[in-house]
Order: sequence, then structure tokens, then C-alpha cells
Amino acid sequence: MARYTDAVCRLCRREGMKLYLKGDRCYTDKCAIARRNYAPGQHGQGRKKLSNYGLQLREKQKVRRIYGVLEKQFRLYFEKAERMKGVTGENLLRLLEQRLDNVVYRMGFGDSRSEARQLVRHGHFTVNGKKVDIPSYQVELNDLIAVKEKSKATEKFKSLAEAAAAKTAPQWLSVNPEMMEARVISLPSREDIDLPIQESLIVELYSK
Repeated sequence: MARYTDAVCRLCRREGMKLYLKGDRCYTDKCAIARRNYAPGQHGQGRKKLSNYGLQLREKQKVRRIYGVLEKQFRLYFEKAERMKGVTGENLLRLLEQRLDNVVYRMGFGDSRSEARQLVRHGHFTVNGKKVDIPSYQVELNDLIAVKEKSKATEKFKSLAEAAAAKTAPQWLSVNPEMMEARVISLPSREDIDLPIQESLIVELYSK
């Protein structure tokens, strides 16, 4: 499967904001946005004002990059969100939040979604007692997401559990860092998604 492999800091610069793709580094003065707050490339500093279409496209690209989703995957999420009851934009964000790699990140087990995705791919997590190594797996209400018993004893996960204990989990997750597990106690609402996203622009883009 195709996957972006270049420097992820370029993505933040392209979107003109921190996407927190490199975890703790994004909070230091080494962050690319703090050092070079303009788009990459030789014409980056001369970027012109965006059209309405340009704004919609950038919003879609920003959300794709935050969640680490490919173009085709993202379109499928949007089509599913359209078929669901409720507001399409909010449905889209809810589906993205319910991805297993995002849930692991929200639990605090990973400095970034890409690190959480790698941990899931390597088979370190279970859902309701069964190993799941698919990052796009959709968690549901009352699902129990836990670190696999064999992985709990490793120094890596002991340090991740300590880090998770110091982080604040969203209200829709009940996290127990000591047990290295979390339960979905409600589906994420728009208020739970603390990201600077204008989902209405994405709906407008795909509605053309």
C-alpha cells in the first residue's frame, strides 16, 4: 500500500499549522513550524491567497494527514458518513476517531498517531480479548482495548503506561494506565474532537 515516506514536518509547513505528527518534538523549538512557518519548496514564501476550492482542498488534506489516511480510504469514510444519520461532517470525524490506531493514541500509548499505528500493526493490542493488528479497525461502544499480556511486561510498554498516566484522555474513553487498557464508554461527539478542523469545507468539496 502506498504511504507517505518523506519528512512529515513538510506536511505541517504545507498546511501552515502544527499537525503534531512527530509527538513531543512538535512542542519544542525544533518544530519546523516554529523555525520556518511557510510552505516548503522554492515558491513557499510567495504563496498567494487561496480560492474557495483551495481552502476546501487544504482542509481535506489537513484532516487526511492528521489521521494518516490515504485518499481512497478517506473518500470511503466520507461516503459512509453520508449514509449515516446526522451531520455528515461530524459523522466523518467520528469514524476517523473510532479507528483503532487513533484510539491507542488517545489512550496515551504513543507520542503520535503514526507511532500508535505501528504498535497496532505489530500486534500489541487486543479488542475484547482478541488480537487486532489492523489500524483502521473501527471500535464500537463498550469495546475494551488492551495491551496484549505478553507486551505488558516489556520496558517499552511500562514506559508508555507511565506516560499515559500523565495524559488526559477524551471523555468517551475510560482509560486505566495501570492495567494498560481502555473502554469505549460513549461514541465521540464533535465536542470531544479537540482539533482545528472545519469539516463543513470537506463536505462542500465532495458535494461538488
